[in-house]
Amino acid sequence: MGSADEILDVVDASDRVVGRARRGDVYARGLCHRAVFVLVRDADGRIFVHRRTAGKLIFPSLYDMFVGGVVGAGESYDDAALREAGEELGVRGLPRPVPLFRFLYDDGRGRSWWSAVYEVRCELPVRPRAEEVAWHAFLTEDEVGRRLGEWEWVPDGLAAYARLRAGRPGV
Repeated sequence: MGSADEILDVVDASDRVVGRARRGDVYARGLCHRAVFVLVRDADGRIFVHRRTAGKLIFPSLYDMFVGGVVGAGESYDDAALREAGEELGVRGLPRPVPLFRFLYDDGRGRSWWSAVYEVRCELPVRPRAEEVAWHAFLTEDEVGRRLGEWEWVPDGLAAYARLRAGRPGV
């Protein structure tokens, strides 16, 4: 099944499931859905940062300080966080990511998604999937901070990172 054909839960403003639709239709029609963001730290506490591939359905070629993606139909946030982190990092045996907070992200253009933010420590060698990640590195918090104004970042990741740093996460 192609990524645009993946079935997602459609949710309301309170994060209650109200239907299901193909991922491509969810994006095209601006339907509210669910996503996970996982902040990955290495053994030294550095953050995994990557540039998305040009073929991504949303935010192609932009930088992100989270790995993650959409939550599949019937899938829990916790299971999606573990699946997405393992897939994007190219690892097996990753510890279960720790949930931090959830918030409703609004892109300002009539599209929104519930975003569950997690953190995990990865002490395994990473082998990111070439179809997901064009470039990657582990950066210190200071290095990430310096690049916030230099690189073009995914807007929902920036919103999650700002909430995390400000200590006012969400629900």
